[in-house]
Amino acid sequence: MQLSVIILNYNVRYFLELCVLSVQKALEGIEGEIIVIDNNSSDDSCAMMKHRFPNIKLIENKENVGFPKGNNIGVAQAKGEFICILNPDTVVAEDTFIKLLNTEHWSLNTGITGCKLIDGSGNFLPECKRGIPTPWVAFTKIFGLYRLSNFFGKYYAQHLSENQSGKVEILVGAFMVMKRDLYNEIGGFDENCFMYSDDIDLSYRVLQKGKTNYYFHETSVIHYKGESTVKDETYMKRFQEAMNFFYQKHFKVSVFFSVFMKIGIVLFSFMKMFQGKSKAKKAPENFSLISESREIKQQLEEKLQRRIRLGTLFSSFDKSSEIILDANNISFKEIISFIETNKNKSLTFKILPPNSNFIIGSNSSNDRGEVIVFDD
Repeated sequence: MQLSVIILNYNVRYFLELCVLSVQKALEGIEGEIIVIDNNSSDDSCAMMKHRFPNIKLIENKENVGFPKGNNIGVAQAKGEFICILNPDTVVAEDTFIKLLNTEHWSLNTGITGCKLIDGSGNFLPECKRGIPTPWVAFTKIFGLYRLSNFFGKYYAQHLSENQSGKVEILVGAFMVMKRDLYNEIGGFDENCFMYSDDIDLSYRVLQKGKTNYYFHETSVIHYKGESTVKDETYMKRFQEAMNFFYQKHFKVSVFFSVFMKIGIVLFSFMKMFQGKSKAKKAPENFSLISESREIKQQLEEKLQRRIRLGTLFSSFDKSSEIILDANNISFKEIISFIETNKNKSLTFKILPPNSNFIIGSNSSNDRGEVIVFDD
């Protein structure tokens, strides 16, 4: 088997459904499998998987064992030569895996490969390529110096633009592709870290094996991001614990550095917590459906109780419009490209997944997202 896609889920039932539908399309023509691990969700994620995807392997944990252990459980049952660690709040294009698996850089001692990630509004997510957060790099990040010039830009690997492939040090756990043998050789994710620095630690240990990590820009994946984590007091506590874990494990820490990092982590954690607070959503003024189906347009008008304009991928749209992209009629690749192309145009985007009774999307990387479910 060529590829095993590992998806660890926790309480994001509708995002998971969209993710799995996109992965199924992306695995066509590839000998692959999908393994979904559920960390004891309280929503109906598992019931949905059993009903909608009865042939996909589902592992139901009896408790929330965290990101590292949850993924390790999934990889332990994987059969592919390659594995993809994938967040459930992502959407991949039909050719994402084919492009990644067929790139020549796998013969160049590559350890982990990541790709270009965008949020639900089409904006690039810089954390998909990063440098090792050494004390200096952490300082430039915590105090925002990386915004001043590329001299301070190692945290986000600013030696590469978002549209330039190349070597990087750290990749994000939302999307990682690597050989399963290498994952097992380094022991997978460190289960002593509950979450948040696990991808930094894994990437760093791959580098310590003499391998090279690689950022591949030629395919874009949506990562709704804000849906994965509620940035509250628990988030802040776990983020501090995670950063402390990484530094204590990999760096010789002086008293001065420990005090500095403690202050910096608290400041950074508060910043992330407030970034994650939901803002009041402004209702869209107009709705447009990108679809070839007038029947779906009529059904959505009845369900939303709103008139909807029928458009194409090449139509022009009024500002403050909500664009509904019909995945029954257009590909995920076209949807991702459309969202990325039309970013920063005062538009918002939702996806109507194939044969589903909901539309879904988010308006920023800090947005918890919105799901509108229709009665069957």
